[in-house]
Amino acid sequence: MLLRFTKMHGLGNDFVVIDLITQRFKLKPHHIRKIADRHFGIGCDQVLTVEIPTQPDVDFCYRIYNAEGSEVEQCGNGARCFARFIRDKRMTGKHKIKVETLAGIIELELTENRQVRVDMGEPILDPKRIPFTADQQASDYALDVNGDTWHVGAVSMGNPHVIFPVTDVDTAPVETIGPVTESHPRFPQRVNVGFMQIVDRDTIRLRVFERGVGETLACGTGACAAVVSGIVQGKLNTTVTVHLPGGNLSIHWQGPGQPVIMTGPAATVFEGQIQI
Repeated sequence: MLLRFTKMHGLGNDFVVIDLITQRFKLKPHHIRKIADRHFGIGCDQVLTVEIPTQPDVDFCYRIYNAEGSEVEQCGNGARCFARFIRDKRMTGKHKIKVETLAGIIELELTENRQVRVDMGEPILDPKRIPFTADQQASDYALDVNGDTWHVGAVSMGNPHVIFPVTDVDTAPVETIGPVTESHPRFPQRVNVGFMQIVDRDTIRLRVFERGVGETLACGTGACAAVVSGIVQGKLNTTVTVHLPGGNLSIHWQGPGQPVIMTGPAATVFEGQIQI
């Protein structure tokens, strides 16, 4: 079957977006791996699908697959691309869109300057729900990695994140600490690994080693988790600019009981068809 696709990116975090409403096809893990392969396929960090929702009062179902074929709960950069895709394809005329994800319902809003604002929902700080093995909830936790003890933050934005504080993201041990921590036994569902440098109370720099993907140029949920962790620790203000290798995001969180709001760009690269 020839499957139509659109290649997109959010700050360099790249996606293949596939409409599975007008195209009737069931993607399997080996299809995902073929599509995501940068040498023999299209190439992407993740594959996103647009599907019919299963819940009432929801506009679309949004599914996310890592390059190695596993399905994940949430992706912030992907959510912005998803919103841009369904508007550009005229699948909706709405400016505010409710979509169903494995992590729950999120709301996407397209702004007048072609940015996308995403209500990512309330962050999860309870270790049992992240999930993360800890005696009790705290602002930071001692975590042993490769014989060293780090004091890290742990947050779920529908997917689990651990945040390592570093003095300089350019020299952070992403390549060594990232893959080891991703499968750390205290994170039973594996974890996305962030390295956060606080520049000032309104600005951070961030690199993220994503679960099942590796380091990416940007991670929307990672940016949200890092800012939440910094606010919980009393180190950041409620609105923070996050500098990622691929560009900048604005993250706003007013505190417990409130949703995290992420604002940033999404861009289309090209369209095509692939034989599946």
